Amino acid sequence: MSNKINQLFEQRKDQKLLSLYFCAGCPTLEATGEVIKTMQRRGIAMIEVGIPFSDPLADGPVIQSAATQALKNGMNLRTLFAQLKAIKDEVEIPLVLMGYLNPILHYGIEAFCQSCADSGISGMIIPDLPFKDYLDVVKPVADKYDLRVIMLITPETSEERIRFIDDHTDGFIYMVSSAAITGAQKSFDEAKQEYFRRINGMNLRNPRMIGFGISNKQTLEAAQQNAAGAIIGSKFVTLLNESKDADEALDKLFEALKR
Repeated sequence: MSNKINQLFEQRKDQKLLSLYFCAGCPTLEATGEVIKTMQRRGIAMIEVGIPFSDPLADGPVIQSAATQALKNGMNLRTLFAQLKAIKDEVEIPLVLMGYLNPILHYGIEAFCQSCADSGISGMIIPDLPFKDYLDVVKPVADKYDLRVIMLITPETSEERIRFIDDHTDGFIYMVSSAAITGAQKSFDEAKQEYFRRINGMNLRNPRMIGFGISNKQTLEAAQQNAAGAIIGSKFVTLLNESKDADEALDKLFEALKR
């Protein structure tokens, strides 16, 4: 059985994928499994499950506030893995854990990768993981459990580094649309479009997903035209927090993406 992330990009090469992020344990501690199953039922291609952390450096106010709420609700890695394990057999789409290094180190790299494998996780995004530590410490363990470690690139990432990341990772590359923190944007300016075109021209081995700032038709189409698909975080987290109901939040999200 090959990794679900690789399968997704292989099977749906020509389709414009939509991946969503939400923070585990928000709006309620028990909601995680239900949110994931609802997203799968509504056609979301891949889900990023956020591990709440008290100091999320790359995140804007919306996701920071969701993380704070989730921690207040009592969410932690052990609880999250138990919740994921409970729905493992019902989930067919790839799940990617997104979290900072500190809680993962506390849990232990080997224990973390084993728990990921046991609970149906296909990969992880660790924004503050230094690339050398990834190669020396994390990758050998992740490979053992058939997990993909997804790396982020930004408009500031050099071509040399992007090629290095492409050579040493598998799954997909997360293209951050700007060097800023997460958050919804109205449109992608010419500089961002130029960045998308530049990366397209590099003919990388890995597929790419574009995230940060996607919240309407213009930004969604720009992302989907320039990569395998789009990742939406802040916009969905806001709608989920407002409605407390994943179906209703998805209705509103799909509506917003038409405009």
